[in-house]
Amino acid sequence: MHRLRTQAARESLLRRVRKQRLKYITILPSLVTILNGVCGFGAIVLASKGANAGFGHFTCFAMAGYMILLAMIADVLDGRLARMSRSTSSFGGQLDSLCDVVSFGVAPAFLMLEVLEYKFGLTESAVGDFLQRFIWLVAAAYTSCAAIRLARFNVENEEDESAHMSFMGLPTPAAAGVVVSLIIFHQEALPELATRGTRAYLIGENIIIYALPFLALGVAALMITRIRYPHILNQYIKGKKPFAHLIRALLFLVLIIWSRQAVLVLLFCGFAAGGFAKWFYYRVLRKTTLAPSIESRAVRDGMIGPD
Repeated sequence: MHRLRTQAARESLLRRVRKQRLKYITILPSLVTILNGVCGFGAIVLASKGANAGFGHFTCFAMAGYMILLAMIADVLDGRLARMSRSTSSFGGQLDSLCDVVSFGVAPAFLMLEVLEYKFGLTESAVGDFLQRFIWLVAAAYTSCAAIRLARFNVENEEDESAHMSFMGLPTPAAAGVVVSLIIFHQEALPELATRGTRAYLIGENIIIYALPFLALGVAALMITRIRYPHILNQYIKGKKPFAHLIRALLFLVLIIWSRQAVLVLLFCGFAAGGFAKWFYYRVLRKTTLAPSIESRAVRDGMIGPD
């Protein structure tokens, strides 16, 4: 009887918790988070218009890429505003992840899909059907990995700011940045090369177009790995830093002004490749080089006998 009464009380408590309504939210951080999702939706709309439409110097593909970059800025600001106002909440975290799925999951995948279908000019043939299915598979895999990455982050996330010094797996904004920066470079920087030499333009275009789906698969896999990536703001920008950091930041701004398309490619691709290279070095190369030295030292000290 006592067990039944305890179980009934537990079920009654669970029903009250489930019926509890959300009474208070923080307005400004939530609005910035929604701006993130709106930018992702705008990127999808612009990508659907194709390469024939545009706004002055910018093609719709390039504009879609810049909308995703704007979503990244909103994604950085909303969390910063919530922590500054000490109004972080579970609602804000869930809303942020939902908007991130749109802006950094669906939007980059759809943009890549539209660009590749336009450049390949897929026709009704065996090769065209195979390429179309492959591109759709890549886009679906990228979107799925982004959703898995965000769901895992929600489960494992800690609200303490001091715990946010690194990410487990490639962050979704960085993965989207790899795809978007290559598309922006393809849409803006390569046409400038066409005026200088057709051969350089064709080589650059072929490299980007044929490498893009494989790079998208690569960053999709990196998102769901356990490879650690540094938190750029908390490790290199926030707090007191050496004077050399200021010089590097100024040089970085100069490079952006000189050629923003090339800098975006180097920044995002370098960040994604850097974490993997560091993991590969410490987990594979260094382990294989340290094993013989440890064994030879043990032989020298008489701990094990030589072969």
